[in-house]
Formats: sequence, C-alpha cells, structure tokens
Amino acid sequence: MSDDDGDWWFCLRHGKVEHGAGCPDKDRMGPYRTEAEAAGALERARQRNETWDGQDDD
Repeated sequence: MSDDDGDWWFCLRHGKVEHGAGCPDKDRMGPYRTEAEAAGALERARQRNETWDGQDDD
C-alpha cells in the first residue's frame, strides 16, 4: 500500500492517524486523501462545528 492511495484515517480511540486497515470505522474519521488531512481531522471538525453553531444563532 502506497502513501498516496487515499486511505488515511484519524482514529478517535487512539488519537492518531492510521493508514489502511486499522480500528473499526465507528472509531475513525475519514477517509482522507493524505496523512496531513487525517491529522487535521479534529481541527477541521471543530471549525465546522463553530460555523454551524454560528449559523444556528442567526
């Protein structure tokens, strides 16, 4: 499996990036195209939640 095959995940259970088969999907966010995208999964989710919370206030 190559590093550019688009099968990167962020494991919520272990708090780390996984490539390919890993923890069950229920414990992961993704898939992402790159390791860097997977590493930023929690920050991306936080930003989206803030945006959606702001829209709820409108």
